[in-house]
Amino acid sequence: MRVKWISGFIVLAILSGGSLLAQEAQAPLTLEESIKIAMERSLTLHSAAMGVVGSEFGRKNAITNFLPTWAGQYGYNKYSRPAIVGLSGGLAGSRDVFNGSTNVQQPIFTGGFNLATYRSAKIGVDISKETLETAKRDLVLQVKVGYFNILRAEKFLLVAQQQVKQFEAQLEVTKAFFDVQLVPKNDVLQAEVNLANARQSQVTAENNVATAKASFNTLLRRDINTAFSVVDILAYNPFPLRFEESLEEALRQRPEIKAAQLNIDQAKESVKIARSAYFPTIGLTASYTRLSDQPDLNGDLVTQRWAIGPLATFTLWNWGSTAYSVGQNKVKVVQAEDSKTQLVESITLEVKDDYLNMLVAEKNIGVAETAIAQAEENLRMTEERYKNQLATQTDVIIAVTLLTQTKTNYYGALSDFNVAKAQLERGMGRMYP
Repeated sequence: MRVKWISGFIVLAILSGGSLLAQEAQAPLTLEESIKIAMERSLTLHSAAMGVVGSEFGRKNAITNFLPTWAGQYGYNKYSRPAIVGLSGGLAGSRDVFNGSTNVQQPIFTGGFNLATYRSAKIGVDISKETLETAKRDLVLQVKVGYFNILRAEKFLLVAQQQVKQFEAQLEVTKAFFDVQLVPKNDVLQAEVNLANARQSQVTAENNVATAKASFNTLLRRDINTAFSVVDILAYNPFPLRFEESLEEALRQRPEIKAAQLNIDQAKESVKIARSAYFPTIGLTASYTRLSDQPDLNGDLVTQRWAIGPLATFTLWNWGSTAYSVGQNKVKVVQAEDSKTQLVESITLEVKDDYLNMLVAEKNIGVAETAIAQAEENLRMTEERYKNQLATQTDVIIAVTLLTQTKTNYYGALSDFNVAKAQLERGMGRMYP
C-alpha cells in the first residue's frame, strides 16, 4: 500500500509540475520580454557586436607600432672554392657557410604616423559601438511595431467577432418576425447574406492575427508556428514632450550623429597619417650576425659581430605623392562634415514627421472614442425601433456597419498612436520609453 501511495504521489507531482510548466509556457508575452528575446537572438546585433570585437583587435594592432620588432634570419651558401670573404659572405678555408642574424628595431619618431594610426583605430572602436547602439534601437522599434501590429489585428478580430454576433442576433429577430409574417422572406435572406459576409470578415481577421504572430516569431527568431499571446498594452498614454524638446533630445542622443562626428575625427587622423610622410622616421637598431661552417653556427671557423645605433630614413622626392595624399584626405574630412550636416537635417525632418503623425493619431483617438458611444447608442435605438417595426432591417445593417467601422477606426488610431510614439522615441535616440 505504501508503495502504491508513493507511486501515486510521484505521478501527481509530475502531472502537477507538467501543468505548471504548461501554464508557464502559455503565459502572455510582455513587450519587455519580447525585446529581451529579440536582443538575445538577433543576428544583426551579433554581427554588430562582432564588429566591435574586430575594431578592438585593430586598436590593439595599432599599439604594436609603438613597440620594438625583433626579426631573425638564417641562411646557407655553398661557394665554388674556399675564399676569405669574412662577414660579407664567407669564411676563410670553407666552401660551406651558414649564417644567422637577428635584428631589433625600436621606433622613436615617425612624424606622428603611429600616434595618428592608433587614434584612428580607437575611434574605429567607438564607431563600431555606436553602430551597435543604432542596431539595438532599430531592433527595439521593430519589436514594438510588431507587438502593436498583433494587438491591432486582435482588436480588429474582436470587432469582427462582435459584428458576427450582432448579425446572428439580427437574423434570429428577423426569422421570428418572418414566422409571424411581419417581414418578407427577402429580409431573412438579406440578414443571412450579411451574416455570411461578417463571418468572412472574421476569417480574414483571424488570418491577419496569424500572419502578425508568424512575422513576430520570425523577428524573435523562434519557430514560425510557436503559439503565444501578448499582454494587451494598447492604450492611450499622452507623450509629455513638445516637439522642440524632442528634437533637442534627438540631436543629443542619436548614436548616428555621434558616429558621424567620430567619422569626422577619424578622417582628420587620416590627414595626420598622410602628413607624417613629410617627416623622417627615426629608430634605434641593434643587430647581431654570426657565420660558421657548421649548421649550428658553432664550428672551427666562426666569425661574429654586433652593431647598435640610430637610423633615420628620409624621403627626398616622391613626385608630390605625399601632398596629393594629404589633399585627398582633407577632402574626406569635408565630405564627412557634409554627411553629418545632412544627417542632422534628415533627423530633424524625421522627428518632425513622427511627431506630427503622433498628433494626428492622438486627435483621431478622441474623435473615434466619442463616435463609438454615439454609434452604440444609435444601434441600440435602431434595434429597438426595428423590434417595434418602426425601422427597417436596412437601418439595422447600416447601424451595425457604422459601429463596426467606428470601432475599427478607434483601434486603428490607438495602434497608430502607439506606433508613431515608438517611432518618435526611436527618432529621439531612446532605447526604451
